[in-house]
Amino acid sequence: MQCDAVIYNVSQETGQVEEAMWAVTALHGLMGSFSGPKMFILISTVMTWASSKPVDPDDPTLPFTDEIFWSRKAHPNFARHIDLEKRVAKMGKTNRELFSTYVVASGLQYGMGENLFHYFFKKAWLGQEPEVSVFGDGHNIVPTIHIRDLASVIQHVIHHRPRPYYLLAVDGSNNSMEEIIKAMASTLGSGKIQKRPIEEALLVQDLSATNIDFLLVSLRMEAVFIRKLFSISWHCESGLVENVDLVVEEYRQTRGLLPIRMCVLGPPAAGKTTVSKQICQHYKLHYITLRDAVSEAIAQLVKADNSTMKDLLSSLKDSMKHNKGLKKQVLKEKLMSNPCRNQGFVLDGFPNTYEQAKEVFRVEEDDETPHKASFRRVVPEFVFTLDAPDNLLVDRVMNLPESVVQEHNYHPENFTKRLATYRKMNTLEETVLTFFTELDIPSWHLEITSSKEADNQPLIQKILQTVGPPRSYSPSRQEVEEEERRKAEEMMKEEALAKAERERREAEEEEARRRASRLEKWSRCLKVVRRQKEEPLKAEALSYLKREVMPTLVQALSECCRVQPPDPVDFVAEYLIKNNPSDKPA
Repeated sequence: MQCDAVIYNVSQETGQVEEAMWAVTALHGLMGSFSGPKMFILISTVMTWASSKPVDPDDPTLPFTDEIFWSRKAHPNFARHIDLEKRVAKMGKTNRELFSTYVVASGLQYGMGENLFHYFFKKAWLGQEPEVSVFGDGHNIVPTIHIRDLASVIQHVIHHRPRPYYLLAVDGSNNSMEEIIKAMASTLGSGKIQKRPIEEALLVQDLSATNIDFLLVSLRMEAVFIRKLFSISWHCESGLVENVDLVVEEYRQTRGLLPIRMCVLGPPAAGKTTVSKQICQHYKLHYITLRDAVSEAIAQLVKADNSTMKDLLSSLKDSMKHNKGLKKQVLKEKLMSNPCRNQGFVLDGFPNTYEQAKEVFRVEEDDETPHKASFRRVVPEFVFTLDAPDNLLVDRVMNLPESVVQEHNYHPENFTKRLATYRKMNTLEETVLTFFTELDIPSWHLEITSSKEADNQPLIQKILQTVGPPRSYSPSRQEVEEEERRKAEEMMKEEALAKAERERREAEEEEARRRASRLEKWSRCLKVVRRQKEEPLKAEALSYLKREVMPTLVQALSECCRVQPPDPVDFVAEYLIKNNPSDKPA
């Protein structure tokens, strides 16, 4: 064996317990063939302490420490883990100089994308539900450690080969599950939590039975040995709650959950709203307008029942009337909200001027407010400007439904005025695009070539290609099932329509065949009837011709041949008139 240290991690999954048991036993059996000292480190779990009796029944705040590891008692579902710990410890006692073994009992791990706590991070990040669930009363104390700090502990064990072979690896926090989830919810979501019965956790597909056991553990612990023996440079010594901003940022970066922020600008009736909403639908972003942000703020203030909020509501309404800066502040707060910081946003039709952009997005370098970093996170990454000739925009407005014209105030005189104002603002020295250029934010000019919004699909595709793939979660299992169900329903509808169309076409073809067959049969019958009617007439006419016409005609032709007149036709005609046997005109 070339490596000097073997590490087995059974702290979060139970599948490798038996393999680790076999590995440490096999290595112990090969100890005589080692060319140098070898080390086996088992990363176990604090669940092997879960059923331990309190250190002092009269003082529940006294923590468990690794100095009394011999008194630990495992959770019933982790009995094999404690058997493995004992086996590892025993295998290392034969010849510690040649084969040393260590058990590192890890707290619940967090950081770098999350594993056990990922369900709660995801729920808070998505924001699809108003509260994040806490299963049980949430008062259980959860021993935790950041994954990087756990790695540091393992590294120190390898380098220092400490005398104690059983070490606790937990940070200095003793937070309850409620405190942990509350911190996640506040940093990523609405900050609201909802306590639910433990039984409901069993219905969550993303939580295994082992995960639930972890989440319900209640242990107040202190890692005495690693603090005495090692000088660890802690990443999150004070725990998840105190370092939640750092942990949340790691979660976003590791999982690639980065917001997409963009502005869609352009003249009135350019289709900004339609384009913005299609982008939001594709990327699952939040659609933001100044009017909606202010309306939402007013609705929230109306619900508030205190004088301060009422004064703020009055100020906001006054700002709307006189176009003061409070509206921009409301918009800025909206863009700084957790949903917009999580998924991102599309800001529709704002800002319109350089000054408006400066009020919303500018952060002065000497600004030392706590929100400075947050302000930087609301600046758009992408700016798209839609444009079209004035006559095309006017034509588009003329073809809009009356309800849309009323909603957007696109009456002819008002629309013409707004369009002229927009054109004038974009001829100034400092435009809204100038502001974004100063911040090195790229902008794209997209020309609209059709008066119909339905024809803008190539433009949408160009935007999607520019922005790139989504930076969000892939569809959940439920979303995939719903999408598959929707596609199946659509396919069934299409098949039903196709079947109905096919049956209609076949019926028409069959009817056409029947009609053609009837027509052919009728034609045959008609021919027979006509023939039956014509044959007697034909025979009578032939008899008359032989009896009355042909003798005189033969005589006329014979006489014509004998005389050879200059005009044979007139000669024959006169002859027939003169020699008509019945004295009637021929």
